[in-house]
Amino acid sequence: MKIKTGRVALMAIVLATLVGCGRGPAEGSEDSTSPASNEPSSAQAGLSAEDLQDRWWTWAMSEPERTNPVVDEDGSDCERNQPQDVWFLAGTFGTRAERTCSIPGGVPVAFPLVNLMGGPQDCASFMSTAKGAAVLDGKKVDSESSRGEPISVQGVLFNPVTGTDERFTTTGCGIWVQLPPLEPGRHTLTIRGEAQDLSVGVDYSLTVDAA
Repeated sequence: MKIKTGRVALMAIVLATLVGCGRGPAEGSEDSTSPASNEPSSAQAGLSAEDLQDRWWTWAMSEPERTNPVVDEDGSDCERNQPQDVWFLAGTFGTRAERTCSIPGGVPVAFPLVNLMGGPQDCASFMSTAKGAAVLDGKKVDSESSRGEPISVQGVLFNPVTGTDERFTTTGCGIWVQLPPLEPGRHTLTIRGEAQDLSVGVDYSLTVDAA
């Protein structure tokens, strides 16, 4: 994930819940990524593009760096500040992560492959190169592109995205996945995403509790 605002320096995060290290494509991403698409997907049955990005970015900024799910290396902070009606997953700031998380049953799951906050032109440039894929239990899942939505977000002090607790309005864009509630049991989720000089990847081992 990236952020560009007049008040905050450019930062890379990633919600490609599976990200590769460094600036280049994640290992194996040639086989797992695909161009951003405007085709309808399962995301349309969930939150709107605006609401999804409002809420996900605010969630990603709801913890200081030490306990933030985006900085989390092993999944210890997956449960931080999760809403009751959806379970958010996070990417990284560009490093590779392998996370183990427990998810309550009966709750849909949402995450970005790559995403950005900035101006409309920032989003246009970002999305012109954006691509990614998520694979759940060996099967590729649908994703949906948001080319630019007005969003309103707020964080807490010392969060790793903006560092401040101010609320501001900006434009959000990215490639997003919304999944219906997963079956109880164990699942693997891999995510790869790229846009401009950003390459992201995270490998999740998920355990879904009985509803």
